[in-house]
Amino acid sequence: MAITAALVKELRERTGAGMMDCKKALTETKGDIEAAVDLMRKTGAAKADKKASRVAAEGAIVIAQDDRHAAIVEVNCETDFVSGGDEFKNFAAAIANIVLTAKPAGVDELGACRMGAKSVDEARRELVTKIGENIQVRRFGVLESDGSLGDYVHTNNKIGVIVGIDGGDKLLARDIAMHIAWSNPAYLRPEDVPTEQVNKEKDILVEQARGEGKPEPIIEKMVAGRMRKYLDEISLLGQQFVKEPKTTVGKLLQGADASVSSYLRLEVGEGIERKTEDFADEVMKQVRGD
Repeated sequence: MAITAALVKELRERTGAGMMDCKKALTETKGDIEAAVDLMRKTGAAKADKKASRVAAEGAIVIAQDDRHAAIVEVNCETDFVSGGDEFKNFAAAIANIVLTAKPAGVDELGACRMGAKSVDEARRELVTKIGENIQVRRFGVLESDGSLGDYVHTNNKIGVIVGIDGGDKLLARDIAMHIAWSNPAYLRPEDVPTEQVNKEKDILVEQARGEGKPEPIIEKMVAGRMRKYLDEISLLGQQFVKEPKTTVGKLLQGADASVSSYLRLEVGEGIERKTEDFADEVMKQVRGD
C-alpha cells in the first residue's frame, strides 16, 4: 500500500507524533494504520505522544549567530523548573545551532534534521520520556544581514530579539535589540501601519473629541496630533529610546547613519492559552505518570 500524505496526516492526528516517525511506522507496517499505532506504542513513541496534548507554555528563547546570520528559537516545556535544567538548556541550544546551519523551512523539516545519530524529533522524544514533560519546538526564525547583527535575551530567557542593521556597529545593534525586547513594537515605521488600522483609530479619536464637546476645526488638529503620537508609540522608529527617553530610536539610528533592515522578537508562551490545574489533581497525574 502506498504511503500517502493523507495517511501520514491521519496517523499524526491520532498520535500527535512527528511526520517522520509516522512515515517510518507506516512504511514498516506497509500502510496499516492500526498496526502503525501499535508499533509506535511498542517502541515508546506513544509514551512521548501521550504528553503531547499537555500545555507547554514555559520554556526558553535561544539565539545562535554566525557572521551574517542569526537564528532565534522558542522551545517549550511545562514548568520553569525544567526550563532551568541543563538537559533542557543543552537541547534548546543545539536546536538553535541546527536552525542556524540548516535553515529549515518549518518545524516539520527541522524535526527531520540530524542531531548526531538521531533526528531532532527523535532526540526531543527521548528527552520527553526522560524528563516527563511535554517538550516542543514551537517556532523559529532566521535573519541575514550584510551589516551588523544584534541580539538580546532577557535574563530569564523568556524574551529574545535578533535585529539586523545597515551601518552602525554591533553595540548599536544590541541596544536596538534590547529596546525591542522592552517595547515590543508592532511595526518598524509609522507608515507600515495598515491603512485599515489607521482609519479605525482615527474614527475612535474623532468620536472621543466630539464627546468632549470640541468644535470641528479643533477636532481635526487634535486628532492629527493624537494620531502622530499613536503611530509613534506602536512603531520602532517613533518610540522613545529606552536608554535615552529624550530621543527616539529613529533619531538614534539617524545620528549613527544607520537603519534597521529587519528584526524578530519571540516571547515564551505568547498566544498559548494556559490551563489552571487543581494542585491535588496535578500531584496525582505525576504519581500515575500521566
